[in-house]
Amino acid sequence: MAYLVTGAAGFIGAAVAHRLLDRGEQVVGIDNCNDYYPVQLKRDRLARLAERPGFTFAEVDIADNAALTAALAPHRITHIIHLAAQAGVRYSLTNPHAYVQSNLVGQVNMLEYARALDGLVSMSYASSSSVYGGNTKLPFAEEDRVDGPISLYAATKKADELMGNVYAHLYRLPLTGLRFFTVYGPWGRPDMALWLFTDAILKGKPIRVFNNGDMSRDFTFIDDIVSGVIAVTDSPPADDGSNPPHRVYNIGNNKPEQLLRMIDVLEDAIGIKAVRSLEPMQPGDVPATYADITAISRDHGFAPTTPIEVGIPKFVDWFKEYHRLS
Repeated sequence: MAYLVTGAAGFIGAAVAHRLLDRGEQVVGIDNCNDYYPVQLKRDRLARLAERPGFTFAEVDIADNAALTAALAPHRITHIIHLAAQAGVRYSLTNPHAYVQSNLVGQVNMLEYARALDGLVSMSYASSSSVYGGNTKLPFAEEDRVDGPISLYAATKKADELMGNVYAHLYRLPLTGLRFFTVYGPWGRPDMALWLFTDAILKGKPIRVFNNGDMSRDFTFIDDIVSGVIAVTDSPPADDGSNPPHRVYNIGNNKPEQLLRMIDVLEDAIGIKAVRSLEPMQPGDVPATYADITAISRDHGFAPTTPIEVGIPKFVDWFKEYHRLS
C-alpha cells in the first residue's frame, strides 16, 4: 500500500513526501519537472527524497493519460495527494494553455485514475485562495461565493473543485480540496515574493513592491501546511449516501500580514535594508488574503503555529545555505 504524491518535485509535494516517509509510509512520487522555474531546484528536491527508503519516483506528466496510467500500474495506491499543477497568477496571463493542460486535463486524468483504483481510501487535491477573486469580505470563508475569479489560474482551480464534486457525487470518491494561502518556507518556489525579495536584497537590487505596498497576505509556513494536508488525507469525508463525500477547506495561517511588515521582518533576518521600488497593482492580483480556518480546525485539528517572525528567518537561513552564501 502506498501514498501517491503528484507534484513530488514541487515545494509542497516534496515536503509532504518527506513527512510521510518520516512516519514509515511507502510514497510514490510523480512530476513532469517542467521549466516553469529552474529545473535544478526540482532535481535537488528529488535527490533528497531519493536517498530515503520507501520513496519511488516516476517522471510523468499528469496531462498524458496513457503515460500516467502506465507509470502507476505497478503500484498499489491507497491514498492520493494531488498537488501537481501549473501555479502562478501572472504566468497565466501569458501561458494560458499550460494551465488548461495541467490544471484541467490533469485534474480529470487524476480523478479518472482514482475512480479506477481498487481500494482507494482518499484523495486530497490542491485548490487555491485565488478562487475568492475580488471578494472584499474578510476573512475568506468556504461558504463565500467564488464565481468571480480574476485570473485564469483561479478559474482553473475553481473548475477543479467543481469536477471534484461531480466525481464525488457520481462515483462516491472521497475527495478533499484545499485552498492554500501563500505557502512559504525552506525549499520554496522562486516565483514567490519571499524568494524574489531575498534574492534581490542579497544582490543589492531593488525589490518590486506592488500596489505601493498596500497588500496583505496570509503567509503560511510549509510545516503547518504539511500537517494539514496529511490530516485531511488520513480522515476523508464520510459518505452518508446523500451528500457527495467531498469537502473543500481553507488552509492558511489565519493571520494576514501587511506586505511592508513582511519586508521589515525579512530585512531583519537578512541584516540588509531593501531598496523598495513601489509599483501599481498587477493584473490578476488581489489586495488581501485572509483564511477563515474554522472548518479545517474543527474537523481535523488544524492549528498553525509558525508566525513570520519564526518562519522567515528559517527560509533565509535555508536560502543562504542552498546558494552557498553563508
